[in-house]
Amino acid sequence: MNWDRIEGNWKEFKGKVQQQWGKLTNDDLDVIKGNQTELAGRLQQRYGYAKDEAQRHIDSWMKTVN
Repeated sequence: MNWDRIEGNWKEFKGKVQQQWGKLTNDDLDVIKGNQTELAGRLQQRYGYAKDEAQRHIDSWMKTVN
């Protein structure tokens, strides 16, 4: 899975993102709008992840998403 596909189909993937990271609010998801950097930033805020840790979580999640 590449991020361009997720970004292009954000409405489809929003629910999957919220399932994975339940602390993200609907407002967070609206702000993210498929932007991977914004997602990483929101994960840092909500979960206290370091930048590289947030990216690792995103990369791991992307491998499981269809």
